[in-house]
Amino acid sequence: MKYVIGIRREDKNKWERRVPLTPEHVKELRENHSIEVWLQPSLIRIFSDEEYLNVGAKIQEDLSQCPVVFGVKEMPSDFFSPNKTYVFFSHVIKGQAYNMPMLKRMLELRCQLIDYEKVTDEKGRRLIFFGKHAGLAGMIDTLWALGQRLSWEKTPNPFKQIKNAYKYESLAKAKEEISEVGKKIKTDGLHESLTPLICGIAGYGNVSQGVQEILDILPIREIEPDEIFSLVRSSNYSKNHIYKVVFKEEHMVEPISFEDHFELLDYYDHPERYRSKFETYIPHLTMLVNCIYWDKRYPRLVTKKYLKELFSKEGRPKLRVIGDISCDIEGSVECNLKWTQPDNPVYVYDPFENKAIDGYEGTGPVVLAVDNLPCEISKEASVYFGQVLKPFVPEIAKADYWVDFDRCILPPPIKNAVIAYHGELTPNYRYIRNYL
Repeated sequence: MKYVIGIRREDKNKWERRVPLTPEHVKELRENHSIEVWLQPSLIRIFSDEEYLNVGAKIQEDLSQCPVVFGVKEMPSDFFSPNKTYVFFSHVIKGQAYNMPMLKRMLELRCQLIDYEKVTDEKGRRLIFFGKHAGLAGMIDTLWALGQRLSWEKTPNPFKQIKNAYKYESLAKAKEEISEVGKKIKTDGLHESLTPLICGIAGYGNVSQGVQEILDILPIREIEPDEIFSLVRSSNYSKNHIYKVVFKEEHMVEPISFEDHFELLDYYDHPERYRSKFETYIPHLTMLVNCIYWDKRYPRLVTKKYLKELFSKEGRPKLRVIGDISCDIEGSVECNLKWTQPDNPVYVYDPFENKAIDGYEGTGPVVLAVDNLPCEISKEASVYFGQVLKPFVPEIAKADYWVDFDRCILPPPIKNAVIAYHGELTPNYRYIRNYL
């Protein structure tokens, strides 16, 4: 028996070139699982229509005959067909207001929604994600931003030769150039006004792993957060290295009550019992790269109030760039005021006027706030994503979605990611009703 799945054309913006499955993945599904793949035509997709046709796929605008349709980003409300199943990053689990009309339409049409973001193992670890590639592209762009900012300040630096991630023909080429920058740091050292150059990375998950993969190409010395203070007080630091610091939850927050001590599970369950202590580190960081999950229950890493105090002090603060890869508007990095695009990726946050000034010139930290960073390395991101998605595709494609939810046979990680079924929110996601 043959099965048919669709792949929607991505059209959120000109940068969105990613695909959930590459031609090679499509070929394997066709040959090994009798799954036929139909794709909408696209002029910007990272793999051409011809590449898909060559492996037996069908290019067709109308996907309404496909029982299951895969995509990457949100889909427009007029795209959905009754009773069909859609698999994509829906961005509805926080009750995001801008996507509630889309979800409401899916419910009206009795659709199924499976969200990649909620595909997790028994320990809650995500299984299908672009996160590492957000980190890879984000760190490249953060280094680019640092080079531009320092050049504007007329501070000699080796980072100015680094380009935006999307300007490299491949991730490998970007790494080659960053390696050359590393050699210059190793031989010539950094300008004395920059040393010790400390890069703080908030978080240690998939995004952070991508960030560190890029940063580690440079000559690095890794230190613990509590070592920062003794390092900056001493003169015994290297001008031929960048100091890397990875912050975990226990470094970022502390219990409000002096009688309590930090416990990770207690922090997740009762964040109201904790306050941020991250401001003690910020004055010593040249770069801050934010990779943490955040919602309104949790303390912020960087507040507008603190940045106003920091930039009111005499002298130029060490902090030059905040690479906000998590990219929540006025979220854990409160000075993130707007999303940016790869060709205009940064702005300066003016802490006195509370406004964003496009570019890297002015008073305040440079903020990188590109909300779709993996697009900058679309090919590598798509290959990886399809590789982790592909094992689940046969069971998603072959499932019987006409039976009741509790009788629908899907792998547990996928079933846990079903947001809507037969036009109703599933038990784990009924809280979203409060936002509809």
